[in-house]
Amino acid sequence: MASIDQLRSGHPMTTARSNNNSISGSASGSAKNQQVAAPGGGQKDAVSLSSQGKAAGQIHQQLAAEPSFDNAKVAAIKDAISNGEYKIDADKLASNMLKFEDELQGL
Repeated sequence: MASIDQLRSGHPMTTARSNNNSISGSASGSAKNQQVAAPGGGQKDAVSLSSQGKAAGQIHQQLAAEPSFDNAKVAAIKDAISNGEYKIDADKLASNMLKFEDELQGL
């Protein structure tokens, strides 16, 4: 394989790869060290994540396992609406709408 110095000097780069190489990963998105045999020798490509990358993956898995909303709270609000007991604070609603609009302008 050509080195980067040879590429800069105008030499063409030739590569040979076989289709037998495969990388397996888990469906949950957690990354593990993976190695693939390089063609033509004992060299191997290796991928590893930093501790920060692994921590981010763990946080992602934890968040994915939690429900996206509180079923009990939704049921309580539905009951209050159906009974006519749900009160809307117009000032709070307007304030939150303006806050949301301000946040969108920053994008």
